[in-house]
Amino acid sequence: MEPMLCPNCKTNRTRFHLIEQHPRAVKLDPHTGDIEHEYTNKALEPFHLPYRGPSYRVQCGVCGLIEDADMFIQRAKSSPLR
Repeated sequence: MEPMLCPNCKTNRTRFHLIEQHPRAVKLDPHTGDIEHEYTNKALEPFHLPYRGPSYRVQCGVCGLIEDADMFIQRAKSSPLR
């Protein structure tokens, strides 16, 4: 982990929620929304791209902003502690 600072409230450097993302590749019924099929990353259909997003996101424990960790890390780098 690296130091973080909330880019929204600009005061929080200590209280965060790390939100792990566990994507599931599914095919839904267009009428009911029920899951028709669940895929593995090795067996996707031609028009179903694999997930390429971050493995986790960060939520500020003060103001509630949810962003990629890089946003919080870059803000901390641009405003170092004195």
